[in-house]
Amino acid sequence: LQERFVVMYLNRNNRILGIYPMSVGGITSALVDIRLILSVALKVVATSIAIAHNHPSGELNPSEADREITDKIKEACKLMDIRLIDHLILSPTGEYLSFENEGFI
Repeated sequence: LQERFVVMYLNRNNRILGIYPMSVGGITSALVDIRLILSVALKVVATSIAIAHNHPSGELNPSEADREITDKIKEACKLMDIRLIDHLILSPTGEYLSFENEGFI
């Protein structure tokens, strides 16, 4: 029913260091604070991250806001030598869209 945004932190071997539930939002959006994403990455010494959020509507196409926040996160990560490996959009039916697979990253 609500949009959720999570971040997964990984080490050099792509082993999961932790998962951070960034936010729980409303029906159509969730708050994303890039500073918090990177502060946690630096604290756990992550070398890469993957981000994901759900679309309660089931629509898998990324919105303009989805594309913009992905680009901002990717650019911020570059400054810290952290790689954004993917952004997943999940639907209630179990389907998903991978920004990496679609060539958006």
